[in-house]
Amino acid sequence: MAIETVQSIVLKEKIPEEFIRSQHEQPGITTVQGTVLEVPVIDLNDHDQEKVLNLIVDASQKWGMFQIVNHGIPFQVLSKLKEVGKEFFELPQEEKEVYAKPPESKGIEGYGTKLQKELQGKKTWNDHLFHKISPPSVINYRFWPKNPPSYREATEEYTKWLHGVAEKLLKSLSLGLGLEEDEVKKALGGENLIYLLKINHYPPCPRPELALGLADHTDMCAITILLPNEVQGLQASRDGHWYDVKYVTNALVVHIGDQMEILSNGKYRAVLHRVTVNKEKTRLSWPVFLEPAVDLEVGPHPKLVDQENPAKYKTKKYGDYAYCKLNKIPQ
Repeated sequence: MAIETVQSIVLKEKIPEEFIRSQHEQPGITTVQGTVLEVPVIDLNDHDQEKVLNLIVDASQKWGMFQIVNHGIPFQVLSKLKEVGKEFFELPQEEKEVYAKPPESKGIEGYGTKLQKELQGKKTWNDHLFHKISPPSVINYRFWPKNPPSYREATEEYTKWLHGVAEKLLKSLSLGLGLEEDEVKKALGGENLIYLLKINHYPPCPRPELALGLADHTDMCAITILLPNEVQGLQASRDGHWYDVKYVTNALVVHIGDQMEILSNGKYRAVLHRVTVNKEKTRLSWPVFLEPAVDLEVGPHPKLVDQENPAKYKTKKYGDYAYCKLNKIPQ
């Protein structure tokens, strides 16, 4: 059965009612105009590594997000990843549907358009492809496109470089909590920490002021490392208002997710964000979510909890947390 994707709706040149957000969500009404949010930009290659550590910790506490430059991933690796992702979404619909999420699947891997329960039955202006890229034991190549032919090579090369960036971020976040540098990663599953890639595809939208590419949310993972294309669209909530995030070319955007907020017992905060769409241009982004295995229990780190600092969050299996989050069930 054919999937009705946002890409196919674009051809109709009219935005269906289910994509029109309520007035308290419409970006045309709720975006603060004329002000661009300049979230911290951190040079990972700065010779003063203590300064880098402090900047990461400060941004994670005050913003829940930051951008990293001089991260060490070669420009051509980023370009190739963008190229093959763009080519995939330009394929005929029937070719993309080969990778559709099976109807009976409880997982989220695969090509599709709907991810989570939406209140009031609203939809977001977004098609996507999900698949795991690390560790090797969790990879299911059934969801990796065979066309373009260089997709797998480009994605594996990016994954290899991304590991180094992720390791540095996790060590910094661990040290920032007063823990040993490997303790945060261990608490998230160590070498079993899962890297889940999502390619977001936001086609041009006839009425971008009425629709959202992604509704407001925090990421349920530990951290997200995101590579966007050149089309702006990321917004963050600050003091109860929505602002466009100023993107720096070739930077990676890092989001603190729910599991890191929980693990840090609230010292780090997950960022509330959303995505707007463009009337003329297609926006693409490549977030990689670093998440625990579904049966791993995550709660405030024992070393961060005492009589003066009681646990602010429940300890629960990540799979249970994710199920509640996706189905809008209170945690």
